[in-house]
Amino acid sequence: MKRVGIHLRLLIAVFAIIGATTFALGYMGISITREFVQSRFEERINFLARYLARNAELGILLNDRAMLKRLASNLLTESDVIRVAIVNARGEVFAEAERDYSGELSSVEHPVIIKESEEETKAFQYGILNLIEEPLIGTVRITYSTEGIRQLVAIISARFIAIAGSLGLIAAVAFYFLSHSLVAPIMELGLTARKVAQGDLDVRAHTGTLPETMELATAFNAMLDSLSENRLALERANRDILKRNMLTEMVKFSLMVAHEVKNPLSIIKSSLDLLKNEHAIPANDMLLCYINDEIRRLNRIIEDFLTFARPAQPIFRFVDVSAFVREIIGRYEIQTQQSGVSLQCCVPTDSSDIKMDPDLMTRAVDNIMRNAIESLNGKGSVLVTVRTDDAGAAIDISDDGEGIKADPVDKVFEPFFTTRSKGTGLGLAYSVQVVRSHGGTIKASNRMEGGACFTIELPRDPECIMKTAARSQ
Repeated sequence: MKRVGIHLRLLIAVFAIIGATTFALGYMGISITREFVQSRFEERINFLARYLARNAELGILLNDRAMLKRLASNLLTESDVIRVAIVNARGEVFAEAERDYSGELSSVEHPVIIKESEEETKAFQYGILNLIEEPLIGTVRITYSTEGIRQLVAIISARFIAIAGSLGLIAAVAFYFLSHSLVAPIMELGLTARKVAQGDLDVRAHTGTLPETMELATAFNAMLDSLSENRLALERANRDILKRNMLTEMVKFSLMVAHEVKNPLSIIKSSLDLLKNEHAIPANDMLLCYINDEIRRLNRIIEDFLTFARPAQPIFRFVDVSAFVREIIGRYEIQTQQSGVSLQCCVPTDSSDIKMDPDLMTRAVDNIMRNAIESLNGKGSVLVTVRTDDAGAAIDISDDGEGIKADPVDKVFEPFFTTRSKGTGLGLAYSVQVVRSHGGTIKASNRMEGGACFTIELPRDPECIMKTAARSQ
């Protein structure tokens, strides 16, 4: 029984109880029925014997054998009566009637006694009573067959057994479905647990219809939800740890490369200036311009490495965000006058002061603006929108270029990710550093009508938010 399930155990136990109950009820019912029918049958035979004895009294007194013969023959009309005999007190047979029968027989006798009454019979009128010394004048004997009652009891027993068996089968089937409804949620819960053990944390148990199973399934699902949330939190924590470790190694590498390259680049720059002065090389010499451009590009790359590796700590002060954005747009309007790029802005006229480091935030916004302008390839427009409320401000920078080709789009914020041959992939990563140091967020998305959109959200007072977060930790 160790490997037998609860469903089968319940069925075996209930079938045994139902079977034993049905057998006991059937046995008692058949016994009671047999006794009842037997007693009623015997009462009927005794009634017939008493009836014959009363009617045979006068015939025996008058010695009317023909009348007694008719009485006996009339009694044979009863299906169970086989033989009828009427004898006098001396044992002489006055009348007898019988029919053929080979089965089991039983008999009953009843005395014929003279009974006194207020109205005397003709026998007393004729003076016959004076001739009788004893009241017992004879006996009637009825022999009868018990086959009819046996068949009746057999029929009743068969019907009782059939009814009891049907009721027991109905009860068993009803309990089977009831037991199945009780056990099925538990089996479903076990199957769900096995799936979870195999690593499927997305599966959930069905609650069922019973309050107990609903509560059990709900608690189990809540446990799975908690496990899933903890697993996701652990995965996020592991990704954050890996990302921090990677960023730390990148910072170390960036510092090493910047320091190793900056000094030789300075020597190259100084040597080039000496050669230019010694050999009177004109400033517009093509080779000299190429060398100067590449030196400036290398120097900008080194500065990007150093800036990303050693982010400055922001110095907060209240700045009008609308004026701040208008100043940046004005500078870029001058730079794009000769190109096919148009700048559009939607900035509130009312001033809205928020705490920020304008120098760091200028570089962060510059990186996004420069990427948006470069993505247009000299043709298109850039829209800058500022939204303010009591919580802070949001800056949307959108363009109608080709959009972000990275999948997912947030990948553009990863260090060294770039789609341009001359980019370092550190500009947006630096912008993320600056925005996060201000307690804000930065998001990227592709516009449905084409192009990309970057959204910078800044709180009104980042120092207060960061102090509250530090206390909660």
